[in-house]
Amino acid sequence: MRHIDKRTRLSRRGFLSTSGAATLGIGALAGGRILIDPRGAWAISLQSLDPETARALVQMARDLYPHDRLTDVYYVKAIEPYDVAASKEPTLRDLLANGTKSLNETAKAKHNTAYADIPDEKDRVAILRGMEQTPFFQKVRSGMIPALYNQPDLWMRFGYEGPSAEYGGYIDRGFNDIDWLPA
Repeated sequence: MRHIDKRTRLSRRGFLSTSGAATLGIGALAGGRILIDPRGAWAISLQSLDPETARALVQMARDLYPHDRLTDVYYVKAIEPYDVAASKEPTLRDLLANGTKSLNETAKAKHNTAYADIPDEKDRVAILRGMEQTPFFQKVRSGMIPALYNQPDLWMRFGYEGPSAEYGGYIDRGFNDIDWLPA
């Protein structure tokens, strides 16, 4: 009698290519845009922002709040609220689109490439310093603080154990744990 193996044989490469194509197909059917990291580390489905604006915002977030130990995934999650808000507020969408357009124009004039493609962080920060007084810069800088640091996945990386109100506060949860001070 012949035995037929009914298990699906799918390599990791085949799985990744199939799931990537499915993700793009679902995003296209939903009418959304998708930004995929060229290194393949992350992807985001966009409702309102165009991929170039989102890419510039991710790099801008990393330059404004640099943490070498954090991957871009956390910065991508931090721009998602901007995308959602921009889909409801056309003025915000225009502010972000025009601001990143100006950011890219300045980068191309100085470095002959888009802002997110400038390899040296010092050069990108210099461009941002020139935009500090613009409403675009102020909106992204102020909104990025809660968008980035209110991610519970990051709290342990920064040494924050999370809210303590439901446990009686911090007094009994390490408030006096200052073992780094000499006795």
